Amino acid sequence: MPQDTHASPAAPAGRPDPSRIERLCVDRGLKMTGQRRLIARVLSEAEDHPDVEELYRRASALDSRISVATVYRTVRLLEEKGIVERRDFGGGRARFDPTDRGHHHHLIDVDTGKVIEFEDPEFERVARAIAERLGFGLIGQRLELFGRRAEPAAPPRAARKGKA
Repeated sequence: MPQDTHASPAAPAGRPDPSRIERLCVDRGLKMTGQRRLIARVLSEAEDHPDVEELYRRASALDSRISVATVYRTVRLLEEKGIVERRDFGGGRARFDPTDRGHHHHLIDVDTGKVIEFEDPEFERVARAIAERLGFGLIGQRLELFGRRAEPAAPPRAARKGKA
């Protein structure tokens, strides 16, 4: 993940420094209400890809006055401004990924729902080669792999219970 090197503007007394998502919102001209700040902070601190219900649960734990409708509206606005991207990892709920995490791909464990982020220079090379072979210049791509953790291989027959 790229380091966040954006200079943090001084926060008013009694309020924490702006989160990285809040700074993106301000940079893109969004008016920052207290509830938008809270949602931006929750998204900035998320190490996973929360859906709206999970964002609401985390935000309401910090401020019980926030409504799920406010979270939905804010996430939709953040998506329109290119601050978060909607992801469909299965399970019937859209999950959200901040765009400031840099280019990466996802491997989704279909049994647990766990999402593993990864980068792969070899895949990038192959994707560019495929686009070029088909007469295109690649401007972007997204890879979402769905898998199941492989079962450990059975030990060789000779290793089982000392049998030859």
